[in-house]
Amino acid sequence: MLPMIPVSLLLNIVVLVPVCLSMLRNSAWVEAAYGPPSAARGILLSIYLAILTASIALLAMPSRGAILCLLALQCGYKLMTPFTVGTLRNPVVLSNLGIAAVHAVTLATA
Repeated sequence: MLPMIPVSLLLNIVVLVPVCLSMLRNSAWVEAAYGPPSAARGILLSIYLAILTASIALLAMPSRGAILCLLALQCGYKLMTPFTVGTLRNPVVLSNLGIAAVHAVTLATA
């Protein structure tokens, strides 16, 4: 496995475990960052859980193609968030851009 691939997959895990747990617990910061509980927030949680599960599975059973596909998909949606949210001031948008930068390096060096 190339050196940056585990970095990207571990980044997903390190970020998504506390985010998903906080969303499930409806922590105060979650409402401030994502808005009040809603169907949309539940759908986002399911996407986050899918990315988390895939990242764990791909660390255990690496598949270069699947990893690159996951990271490319994440880069795409994360780079769209400033446009869909309409601001760079939201902490989720900022973290998405930072994570996209890491994943872009992984994709460029893979």
